[in-house]
Amino acid sequence: MSNLISHVTDASFESEVVKSSTPVLVDFWAAWCGPCKMLSPVVESLASEYNGKLRIAKLNVDENPATPGKFGIMGIPTLILFKDGQVAGKSVGYKSAGELKSFIDSKL
Repeated sequence: MSNLISHVTDASFESEVVKSSTPVLVDFWAAWCGPCKMLSPVVESLASEYNGKLRIAKLNVDENPATPGKFGIMGIPTLILFKDGQVAGKSVGYKSAGELKSFIDSKL
């Protein structure tokens, strides 16, 4: 996994995501989720491409059940873009790199 991607937990979510001065794209995922595994290399490529403009974090929903509940996560993978501590956009399900770039660029 890229060193440009951080792992957040229920305990660290507030400080690492909500209070971040840089926009943060959070990948809500689980180890058993096939589409999450397919999305992982796409997210890693975005981490390099948006380095300096956007932070990318991953949150394992099985190990951290409180945070997904707060944001109404009903299916995974779900990507939520946080900007200035607020939800700027949400993407559910597998998306190609091009689709995710369009999503991110429209929200930044």
